Amino acid sequence: MADVSGLSQFIDQATHESRLRVESDLGDGFVRLRVSEAERRQAKQDIRCVEDAAIEMLRNARDAHARSIFFAASKSGSIRRFTMVDDGDGVPEHLHETVFEPRVTSKLDSLTMDDWGVHGRGMALYSIKANAEEAFIASSAAGQGSSFVVTFDTTKVVERRDQSTLPDLVKALDGFWSVGSSPHNIARTVAEFALANRKKCTVYFGSPVEIAATLLAFGRSSHQSAGMVSFEQVAPSKRLACASDSQQFAHIAAGIGLEMSSRSAHRILQGQIKPLPPYLESLSRRREGDTGTRSSKRAVGRDYRGLKVAQEDVDDFSADLKRAWRELADRYFLEGDVEPAIRISHDSVHVTFPVRKQL
Repeated sequence: MADVSGLSQFIDQATHESRLRVESDLGDGFVRLRVSEAERRQAKQDIRCVEDAAIEMLRNARDAHARSIFFAASKSGSIRRFTMVDDGDGVPEHLHETVFEPRVTSKLDSLTMDDWGVHGRGMALYSIKANAEEAFIASSAAGQGSSFVVTFDTTKVVERRDQSTLPDLVKALDGFWSVGSSPHNIARTVAEFALANRKKCTVYFGSPVEIAATLLAFGRSSHQSAGMVSFEQVAPSKRLACASDSQQFAHIAAGIGLEMSSRSAHRILQGQIKPLPPYLESLSRRREGDTGTRSSKRAVGRDYRGLKVAQEDVDDFSADLKRAWRELADRYFLEGDVEPAIRISHDSVHVTFPVRKQL
C-alpha cells in the first residue's frame, strides 16, 4: 500500500508541476510563484548598479512581447531616472503595485535563459524596487503596453563614471556583429541588449525629450485616428499623438513618466526636435581590425590606391563566390548557404567564409 501511495504522489507531482510552482493565481495571466526566502534575499543582490536595473527593465519588456521599446535616461544631481515605454502585453490596473512584489510573474511556463542569465522567476521588478528610490508603473493597459519609471540615488546604487561615451558596432570577418570595446555604461548596456534581441524587438534610447519626440512619430504612424478617442484610451506608446497643443503634450508626457516643460513640448511639436532612429542604426560601425576609421555597410566600395569597386561588382563577385562555395561545401558536408565576408585593403582582397558543419 505504501508503494501505491508513493506512486500516486509521484504521478500527482509530475502531472501538476505548474500547480505546485504557483502559490496564488492573481488573475489576468499573472501568478505568484513559490520561491524560497534564500532566493528572495539573493534577488535583492541582483541589482548591484543602475546598469543592472536597465537590463532587467529591458528584458521584462521583451518577455512581455514588446516589439518596440523606448528607453529614456536622465540625471539630476545624484538621481538617475529611467522611463521605459513599450508596446507589449501591459499590466492590468489592479496589479500595478503587485507586480513589484516578489515572485509575481506572467511567465509561468516561459522561463527565459539569455546572455544575462535566467529570467521569469518573478523577481526582476522586485529587485529593482528593493534598490530604487522609487519604482512604479506610470501608465499601462492590458494588451496595449506599459510605461515604467525607476529612479536611483547613485550615492547608494552606483553607476559607471563615464556615461557619455557611446559604444560602436564591430563586424567580424565571419560577418557577425558585436559591441566594440567601451565603458560598461548605460549606453553600452542598452546597445548589447538591442543587438542580442534585434530580431525580437526594436530599441530606441535617448533623453526624455528625444524619446517623447520619437513616441510622437510612433503614434502618428499608427492607423488609429487620435481625434476619435480620448487619449486615456490610447496605448501609452501612441498617446502623445493625441496632443492638440504643447500644454496638453507636456501633460500627456508626464502621465507616461516623461516630464518636460511646455517649451520643450512646443519644440517637439514644431519639429525642432527630431525623432530618434532605432538605437543600433545610430551607432558607428567598423570592421574587425580597423582601429581609427569607421566603416559603413558599403565599406567594400571605398577607394583603395585608386581602385574604386562599384557595389554591383562586389555583389556579382559575392554571387560567384557563393556558387563556388556550395560545390565545395557539398563535398565536405558543410552548410552551403552562407554569406562570404569581403574586405578590400590597400593591397589585397580578403574573402572569408564561415565554416558550419551540417548536422
